[in-house]
Amino acid sequence: MSIASRIKARMDEKKLRAVDLVKLTGVSKGTVSQWLNDIAKPRGENLLKLADALACKVDWLLLGKGIKDVDLAPNVEPGPEIKGHYPLISWVQAGAWSAIYEIDVLEAESFPCPVKCSSQTFVLSVQGISMEPVFREGDLIFVDPLAESHHGSYIVARLEDQNEATFKQLIIEQGKKYLKPANPNWPEQIIPITSDCSIVGTVVFAGKIF
Repeated sequence: MSIASRIKARMDEKKLRAVDLVKLTGVSKGTVSQWLNDIAKPRGENLLKLADALACKVDWLLLGKGIKDVDLAPNVEPGPEIKGHYPLISWVQAGAWSAIYEIDVLEAESFPCPVKCSSQTFVLSVQGISMEPVFREGDLIFVDPLAESHHGSYIVARLEDQNEATFKQLIIEQGKKYLKPANPNWPEQIIPITSDCSIVGTVVFAGKIF
């Protein structure tokens, strides 16, 4: 059974005409005609639009395999394998994380992480709007002190004159390092990393609590 045959069969099931496919997919009448006459096959974005119009799965449309109806397809998949559980700490604690022996991680609330990271990884709850829209207030970030950081990494850093750590993106240009907020409207866009600033760890995963 060809793709054209499956398109026609699905059109019959859904009581759709060629003109309906034109409206639903936004392609020309000629393109729909080529699909129906097996002259050309839908590809790329047009394939996705056609599958939506026919309310069927792309795999079934292309290969005739798997579940046909979208409504019958499960809308969730098995979650990722959990690699470990890590403690949620405060931003003040994060700033002093090098002195890990001073923090009782056994009493802290812990959260699962699906990516491989070191045993020293900890969790922080994002505060404020400086990292929007990439990260929202309340998002959980998993910070690994042993993970490498590079240009573009999201990191937690500590300024010696502050009691708390700060969460920003690492920018490296011409051998110099800077901290940058993700929010383009944040007043202080570039913060040079000087000798009084140290990188606490690199963000390896982020999640949300609803």
